[in-house]
Amino acid sequence: MTTPQHKIGSGFGARSTADDVLQGIDLSGKLAIVTGGYSGLGLETTRALARAGARVVVPARRPDTAQEAVGGIDGVEVDELDLADLESVRRFAERFLATGRSAEFVIANAGIMACPETRVGPGWEAQFATNHLGHHALVNRLWPAIARGQGRVVTVSSGGHRHSGIRWDDVQFERGYDKWLAYGQAKTANILFAVQLDALGRDAGVRAFSLHPGAILTPLQRHLPKEEMVAAGWIDEAGNALDPSFKTPEQGAATQVWAATSPQLAGMGGVYCEDCEIAEVTIEDNPGRGVRPYAIDPDEAARLWRLSAGLTGVDAFAPIR
Repeated sequence: MTTPQHKIGSGFGARSTADDVLQGIDLSGKLAIVTGGYSGLGLETTRALARAGARVVVPARRPDTAQEAVGGIDGVEVDELDLADLESVRRFAERFLATGRSAEFVIANAGIMACPETRVGPGWEAQFATNHLGHHALVNRLWPAIARGQGRVVTVSSGGHRHSGIRWDDVQFERGYDKWLAYGQAKTANILFAVQLDALGRDAGVRAFSLHPGAILTPLQRHLPKEEMVAAGWIDEAGNALDPSFKTPEQGAATQVWAATSPQLAGMGGVYCEDCEIAEVTIEDNPGRGVRPYAIDPDEAARLWRLSAGLTGVDAFAPIR
């Protein structure tokens, strides 16, 4: 079933926390994989899921740092994963699959934002490679465990998807780099990935969602000069948040936890969420909230899947020859 991109009246909102949306939900016996689940929104997501009884696997580029961050949380384990390195993705997936466990929730939370021009792998632009291609490869390699879990895959996108659709004529920014266009393309890719994964996986009982967590001050801003954030009105000279719409990390983690676990979304999928609610479609010249039409276009989603499968060499849904 295709889910309409319209609000459902969840009863939650921008100030709801991850614990709020998990109230009364018992995740005992469930397993979640949360990429980047040791910092910022990922750490709050890990904490909330573990408090609700889930076992949480945190794949981390810096496992020692991750272990220090989550060491006091019961039910959490750390493993090594660098999303910018497809061999690292393969090794992590093989280790996890070898345990024979199912994955009821996969939250593709890790990412980078507005970094200086960086090339990874065979010369791929780092934001597209890390935020999208690494997660594409990870989810496809983990597909046997995800299908057994018949759960949900959640990709953390952003309102920043409005900066750019997929630049089909120059996906890797080989003809000039712009950090915000590159970020926008990567975040659009996160949404389109969920659209196509949901279409491919729903018959197996797996549904996919994407979301905007809101504006939150976290280590995601590590590449932004303070002067740029001051000029944007995000912070003052002392580093304090100025924009009243900014959320706390606990509030920022709420939408991805809601998308992963809420019984209100049973039988649904393939939609973009914000503020613990399905978002509305916004027209191209509307600078407000919502999702742009190009980010949920099924033809664009299928085209991106084909491109991503070709680049990474991984497609769990490819016909067996």
